[in-house]
Amino acid sequence: MTALSFDEQGVDVVYEGHDFRLEKSLIEDAIQKPYPEVTDHEVLKMVEDDPALSGEPRRIADIVP
Repeated sequence: MTALSFDEQGVDVVYEGHDFRLEKSLIEDAIQKPYPEVTDHEVLKMVEDDPALSGEPRRIADIVP
């Protein structure tokens, strides 16, 4: 299972026991959208090859207050 923790500057990720950070600029470059418009599903797809997506995708702007 992958855990994502979003903040204004990027995402903390725990994937297969490894902790790392995806910075806002890296996410924007990879997804080609402004950070607030990127969804949690898009970030998860950056981390996992074939993620098990459930529920509706949520924009980072809706996750980070």
